[in-house]
Amino acid sequence: MTTRREFLVQSSLVAAGAWTLLAAPRVWAGGGAEEPTAQPIYPRGDHPMPYELPELPYAYEALEPFLSAETLHLHHDKHHAGYVKGLNDTEDKLKAAQAAGDFAAIRALLDALAFNYSGHLLHSLFWTNMKPGGGGAPRGALAEQIQTAFGSFDKFKAEFLAATNAVQGSGWGILAWEPLGKKLVILQAEKHQNLAQWGVTPLLVLDVWEHAYYLQYQNRRPDFTAGFFEHAVNWDDVAGRLAAALA
Repeated sequence: MTTRREFLVQSSLVAAGAWTLLAAPRVWAGGGAEEPTAQPIYPRGDHPMPYELPELPYAYEALEPFLSAETLHLHHDKHHAGYVKGLNDTEDKLKAAQAAGDFAAIRALLDALAFNYSGHLLHSLFWTNMKPGGGGAPRGALAEQIQTAFGSFDKFKAEFLAATNAVQGSGWGILAWEPLGKKLVILQAEKHQNLAQWGVTPLLVLDVWEHAYYLQYQNRRPDFTAGFFEHAVNWDDVAGRLAAALA
């Protein structure tokens, strides 16, 4: 399992191809953030396998009462780990198909690759987008970009929550940097890889698959998403990702 510092990322979604995920800043005890450095998700040398499950950057019980230790164990250790395993298994099958020159199953393989890689990437970002004692409102350049794009933080929050709560079935709410228009945008992603925009950089993601909240919130998704903003969101992490995208 990787450490918090190994989770510095600059990658594109494989097959789904929708997003570029940049490095988070490292925040030191003395305050402030070190200049973000874009590096691969998991430096692995010349060998492309395997993908690894990152460690949580806090204890399992650290986000209580917003998220229980039981919920995080299930979500991280079972669901996220399942995407990592599915990604590695699919990579193995794709390599075997390439070696054999047999591409009869290519559609299913690329679908599985997109699904599992998207799940792995977005979950890895989701863990760092939260912190104990999080919440509140952003400051600095992030706050200015939100003001420019949405009119105010309150208007951004209302739109983000509406979009996330309205995701059909399983998926994510996403705040991303859109490089062509040079602006922040809010996206819905269904299943992980659907309804995305190519080339955007995700900055803030909120998981609304039922396994993310159902143990505590049952079908009360709006209570879960509101609690994310009130108690958990890590604006330092989001601001560092924006700084890396702008750089």
